[in-house]
Amino acid sequence: MVPLYDGPQGDEGAGGGIGQLVEFAIGFLRRQYAVIIFSTILTVVGAGIYLKTATPTFTGQVKILFSNQKTAFVQQQSLVAEATIDSVQIETQLQVLKSKAVATSVIQKLKLYDDRDFKSSDRLRAFFRRVRAWLSMAPLEPVVDETATADQLALAFADRLTANRVGMSNVIEVSYNASTADRAAEIANAVANEYILDQLNAKFEANKNATAWLQDRLRELGQQALTAERAVNAFKSENNLVVSDGKLIDDQQIAELNSRLVAARALTSDSLARLNRFEEVIHAITPDSLSLGGIDSPGSEVLLNPIINTLRQQYLDHARRESDWSSRFGKSHLAVINLRNRMRDIRTSIVEEVRRLSETSRSDYEIAKQKQQQIENQLASAVSRSRTSNSAELTMRELETSAKSYRSLYESFLQRYMGSVQQESFPSAGARIIASASPPPSKSKPKSSLIIAFGFAAGLGLGVGLGLLRDVMDRVFRTSAQLEAALRLPCLSLVPLLRDVDPPAPASPPPPGNEVRTISRRSIGYWAATAMPLSRFAESIRAIKLAIDLNQSPAAHKIVGITSSLPNEGKTTIAASLAQLIAHAGKRVIVVDCDLRNPSLSMSLAPAATAGLIEIIAGAKQLNEVTWHDKSTGLTLLPIAKKGPLFHTSEILSAEPTRALFDKLRASYDYVIVDLPPLAPIVDVRATTSLVDCFVLVVEWGRTKIDVVQHALHTAPNVGEAILGTVLNKIDMNVMKRYDSPHSDYYNSEHYGRYGYVDQDGK
Repeated sequence: MVPLYDGPQGDEGAGGGIGQLVEFAIGFLRRQYAVIIFSTILTVVGAGIYLKTATPTFTGQVKILFSNQKTAFVQQQSLVAEATIDSVQIETQLQVLKSKAVATSVIQKLKLYDDRDFKSSDRLRAFFRRVRAWLSMAPLEPVVDETATADQLALAFADRLTANRVGMSNVIEVSYNASTADRAAEIANAVANEYILDQLNAKFEANKNATAWLQDRLRELGQQALTAERAVNAFKSENNLVVSDGKLIDDQQIAELNSRLVAARALTSDSLARLNRFEEVIHAITPDSLSLGGIDSPGSEVLLNPIINTLRQQYLDHARRESDWSSRFGKSHLAVINLRNRMRDIRTSIVEEVRRLSETSRSDYEIAKQKQQQIENQLASAVSRSRTSNSAELTMRELETSAKSYRSLYESFLQRYMGSVQQESFPSAGARIIASASPPPSKSKPKSSLIIAFGFAAGLGLGVGLGLLRDVMDRVFRTSAQLEAALRLPCLSLVPLLRDVDPPAPASPPPPGNEVRTISRRSIGYWAATAMPLSRFAESIRAIKLAIDLNQSPAAHKIVGITSSLPNEGKTTIAASLAQLIAHAGKRVIVVDCDLRNPSLSMSLAPAATAGLIEIIAGAKQLNEVTWHDKSTGLTLLPIAKKGPLFHTSEILSAEPTRALFDKLRASYDYVIVDLPPLAPIVDVRATTSLVDCFVLVVEWGRTKIDVVQHALHTAPNVGEAILGTVLNKIDMNVMKRYDSPHSDYYNSEHYGRYGYVDQDGK
């Protein structure tokens, strides 16, 4: 979409973007304020009508504290378990409050069958009935509804009832909506009371049923416990079972032998490990070697022996000395040989001591092994004796377990039974009312301020939306910046809309007998530029002439074609005004009507012409025989005498005689202004590119579609390349201010008045 106007061309960045956005918003409000105000008033009035006709709703509120009100003693004696108060439990109670059972009970107690809040099933229809009655100032006719069923009443009741938890507390707020304040409070209190009564009845029935069940169960458990205990005693007597501290004598003996066997096996394992280690050391000793072998390994058990440790230390001292003396005196020195002999003797002593220790360990291992064997034999004998009593012991344990279970259950149920008996005489609900509902002082729905505010906001939003839609759908030219952005052509002038113009002074009649072809001044709009030389209109025409003169093209723009995209955009008026204004300045100007199919310029300025452009091209007339003149301005007109329809206008305009005629006009006049047909309907303008030097495209403000002009230029590229610029015509300057930058004062008439200019109204 092409923007309606360009903002100020300042520095780019956040500041420039915000400034342009603000300017667009101000301009948008200036353009669409009427739509926004109308939409706002309409929605506010609609909100007022709704408030006037809508049935008021009053809300009665009651608060219920959900907690355990029982004393500590009653809680301990309660047969029915108390549920923990958490979010799940509170949500459950909220569903109970909104249940059909509570609703039905309240409806029955308060006799709400004929309540008017439940009578109308079609609320939308009732609302329109109230609106129609209010607009017609007639009384509201009663509507007879069919009697609602119980389910329908319960559903209608549930729609008006709400129950919510207050924050994270255990307080439940119950609200009921009714058409009257007293009714709302009454029903809200009734719902709370019915809920508490339902809680009491439910707990009473639960305790009563549990007590009856406990009585029967206690009798059964007492008989079963007594039977089980008698069976245990009889079984012990029959099988001669002796129990000490809850265990059989044979079992205690086996446990003791097991402990001793574990210790004996550990001792045997340790002795065997020491023996194996000594044997490994002995096997690692190499004969005729000076090394200690496995004796010198870290962690060796032989090093724990003090004798071996002393000998090893002596051996290591001699080894260091032997190494030192060998390096100093040589390995064959007598002292070195003596040291080696001593080392060999010490090594032999260490080996003998290791063998002695090995024999000792072997003796210890044999003794430990014998003790282990004795304990294993004793354990096997004890296990053999206990096998005969294992079956009897299992049976006895089973009988004892059964007897204890029955007795424990009996005592537990007896305690619960006593608590339930006490509970029936102490009824208590898990909820209580902490704030009863009272008639509300004002209605809860509809809220007048909220509805009015919503209507106002909705109206603003609707108005802005409609305004934006209008801007988006407004695909016409409104500003010069928009025109230049869409067509990529400079805007030469902004021509205001011509309203009522005073007719120019009629030309003096020609002398008798002298036939002079004088241009007619009946069409007032064609002579506005000279009739009001100090007007904005005249100044805008001067801007077109100045743009033609100042163009930097190498070729002189003596022949200027005036065209438009569509008919009735004012191109003929622009052509006539430009020609007469240039002629009024003393230049030789001829305006040529080249709109062969609709010569509106000729019909307005030379309605009596009998010959013109067609006759010159055909060779039937000479130029001086068909031209018309205006003495006051010196303007010359080459008209078209339309005598019938022309079918090959583009061929006529591109013919060689036409080129010759325009060459003659170029040589004879300072300016040749050519009134051409529009671009979109016919192709005649494309045939004139070889005749004219440049084109001026006239666009009507606020009417010509952007895409129409773009398409017309796209289909005539040869014309588009020769266009000098565009003229935005028929501008309503007062409305134009809405589309220009809000900070621009370009269209203020006071600036023109300072230099003597006036508008077409003479101001």
